[in-house]
Amino acid sequence: MKSEKTEGTALVDVQASHDKRNIAIDKVGVRGVKYPIRVLDRANEQQHTIGNFTLTVDLPHHFKGTHMSRFIEVLSEHKGQVSVHAIPQILKGLKQKSNAETAHLEVSFPFFVAKKAPVTQKESLMEYECGFSAASNHHDDFEMILKVPVATLCPCSKEISAYGAHNQRGLVSVRIRFKDHIWLEEVIEMIEGSASCGLYPLLKRPDEKWVTERAYDNPRFVEDVVREVAVAFDADSRITSYEVEVENYESIHNHNAYAYLKRSK
Repeated sequence: MKSEKTEGTALVDVQASHDKRNIAIDKVGVRGVKYPIRVLDRANEQQHTIGNFTLTVDLPHHFKGTHMSRFIEVLSEHKGQVSVHAIPQILKGLKQKSNAETAHLEVSFPFFVAKKAPVTQKESLMEYECGFSAASNHHDDFEMILKVPVATLCPCSKEISAYGAHNQRGLVSVRIRFKDHIWLEEVIEMIEGSASCGLYPLLKRPDEKWVTERAYDNPRFVEDVVREVAVAFDADSRITSYEVEVENYESIHNHNAYAYLKRSK
């Protein structure tokens, strides 16, 4: 059993003590760690935001526990820089400090995009929930995660009604793997272009008219949205595999409409 000395007193390293149950743990670490981060931003190079982290490593069967402080140490060493390039170094640091074979990182963060209203061009910030999921084992794995709110208008309602059609907000959630750099903003644009209409943080009356008519001219079931996103992702050679989940928060039902697909190109 290891020990550390502090102010003349030896402290027992309980985590490094032997565990007799002979059961390895796949993931052990910390969750819900809030930390200031910087992510790549197409318009401004970088964007400062707040990351919500889960950091884990594997724990061999003979160790009683892991050292939680080491996860925060590694995160602090990288000064909040989170990107496709920085995350493999964070995973490497986690493995080295914990003497682990595998390391995992998940981080979610609010990402803001300056968005202009379609007619008046009034600009405001639109928030999207984004994130990354990465693992380092015998091979490295990296996923980009996005949740994009959209507007959808029901094709059936439009077809059978004498006038009008019901519409609702939907949420498109995607996880993508890719081989070359791709901006978060690019994926957001692909997703919004697959719906009846994108959402806007600021709309004046001429903009509201445009959005209403835009959705009416582009009716979409959840099945349509999930397929349209797949078409857009298939057309981008940088994307190698993806998952797409669409949920419509129905305006005339007491339940939601849902569709999901997973593809490897």
